[in-house]
Amino acid sequence: MRSVVREVVRDGVRLVCRDSGGPGPAVLLLHGLAGHAGEWDAVAEVLGARYRVVAVDQRGHGASERHPQDVSRAAYVADVVAVIDGLGLDRPVLVGQSYGGHAAMLTAAAHPALVSRLILVEAGPAGSDPETLAGIAGWFDTWPAPFPSWEAAVEFLGGGPVGEGWAAGLEERDGGWWSRFDKEVMVASLAENVHRSWWEEWARISCPTLAVLGQSGIIDAEQIGRMLATGAEAVAVSVPGTGHDLHLERPAELARLIGAFPSR
Repeated sequence: MRSVVREVVRDGVRLVCRDSGGPGPAVLLLHGLAGHAGEWDAVAEVLGARYRVVAVDQRGHGASERHPQDVSRAAYVADVVAVIDGLGLDRPVLVGQSYGGHAAMLTAAAHPALVSRLILVEAGPAGSDPETLAGIAGWFDTWPAPFPSWEAAVEFLGGGPVGEGWAAGLEERDGGWWSRFDKEVMVASLAENVHRSWWEEWARISCPTLAVLGQSGIIDAEQIGRMLATGAEAVAVSVPGTGHDLHLERPAELARLIGAFPSR
């Protein structure tokens, strides 16, 4: 499937999207922190026969604006709304993984008329803790700058389809492979989640919602139990043999779940 690159500009911030232009309803895909739109290529390939699939490089990531001044949760949500409006997406199925799932969740809570269905992949409303933020910052410090080769990047970033999915977001230049994000922007983007949780927003979501979990992912039983108890139309499914990056490990299965999840 060949996608068309489209751009949406909001408040001077350039957002780059991959648009399949498929025949059916729209599916809007949001990657996680330090990710990129290309992570969704395998999922989009399966969905493209039935849906118009749009994947976004969120602010601070990929080909979009690398140094946005505003990295608040509200800015990410406003970007999603701008993409929906700018590309003429009629009540898309909104899908997000990890930090992108968090943005998708907040968009559905704040703008219920814009979303037909919500699918959260390894994402939920609980806040993070300072240790988690420090751990992520420390992990970014370990990234070679640059990676000496594609193979080295794939191995460092997890190997197999996970490592390949992450490495696909790198830029080849000057004899090496470089990340297309800045650590400071990533850490600042997470800071708001350290200071609060988002259960009030979760309770306001009115569209059918599917939580897709990795068998060894980061959403614990307590959080998913509370989500199912307080979400108006929430269901959950766990994908065996997967972790946090299940969209890279089992893209065909995730695409099947997205396509099978009904609207009202």
